Amino acid sequence: MTTSAVALTVLLCVAAGLTLYRILRGPDVLDRVVATDVLLAVVVAAIAAEAAFSRDATALPVLVVLSILGFVGSVSVARLGSGTGEGDRS
Repeated sequence: MTTSAVALTVLLCVAAGLTLYRILRGPDVLDRVVATDVLLAVVVAAIAAEAAFSRDATALPVLVVLSILGFVGSVSVARLGSGTGEGDRS
């Protein structure tokens, strides 16, 4: 079990590091926003893995809130990028 926990921690740290690199060096604002969404997904995965390894369910409300935040952020960016906001309907 500790081997899998260490492997998961290393993979999540590598994913977070590469995502932070994309946030800092992204050539476009949309790349940075997508990278921020990916970083949020990595954080959610890390919290979920910690909750699974410790068999503690107190982190579930935090996971739900972060997941909803990520979804709403992704939908907002998609609507902003496509240019179909509420005021654009005719």
